[in-house]
Parts: sequence; C-alpha cells; structure tokens
Amino acid sequence: MSKLILVVDDSATMVMSLKASLEMSGFKVETAGDGVQAMTKLKGGIKPDLILTDINMPNMGGIDFIRNARALPGLRFIPILALTTESQQAKRDEAKKLGATGWLVKPVGGAELVKVIKQVLPGA
Repeated sequence: MSKLILVVDDSATMVMSLKASLEMSGFKVETAGDGVQAMTKLKGGIKPDLILTDINMPNMGGIDFIRNARALPGLRFIPILALTTESQQAKRDEAKKLGATGWLVKPVGGAELVKVIKQVLPGA
C-alpha cells in the first residue's frame, strides 16, 4: 500500500514539484497551503505516514504547525520533516525540540528527498 505524505507549503510551485517527485516514487500526496489548512485536514481525519512542512508560511508557520500537529492523538510518532530555505541553527533546534524528525534546506532534489523519506519512514 502506498504511503501518504502530507506536503505543507505556501508556494504552489514548490507543492507541485514535490507532489510530482513523490508521486513518481510511488507515494500518495495530500497538500495544504499553510499550517491552518494542514491542521484542518489532520483534524478532519487524514492520516499521513509522513509530513513535509515549510517553516515560513502565512497564517500558521511550520514551527507552530509542528507544535500543534504533535499535540494531536495519533500524530506523536509520525515523522515530520521541515523543508525550508531557513538554515538558522536556532530555528532548527526549536523545530527539533517541538518534534521535527529532520530538517532539509531547499532546494532539495527529488531523489535526495526520497532517500531521506526512506530513511525516516519504515517500509517506504
């Protein structure tokens, strides 16, 4: 069965390119334009196997999203990868402390991304 990945990013171009590479690698993809939309989907019952989130987004950024997602039942152990242009160590540490599994600095190639996903997602 294909693993479902939730991609949270306010850049439509980024979402399209991530969705394309992930689907080519056999994943199912659900998308959200910011943390608020992503939380709505999660509370609505989608059960991703992994979440990829941008950090700098309107309405609810990645850091707050990670904090909120980790508080939902059933999402405590889902891998969350931050995918961002942000390379600041302080942000990285904060995301880790709140429960991010990993941190990738954009641009990330499709093959590289899939490799990381396979490392953190058992059976992918």
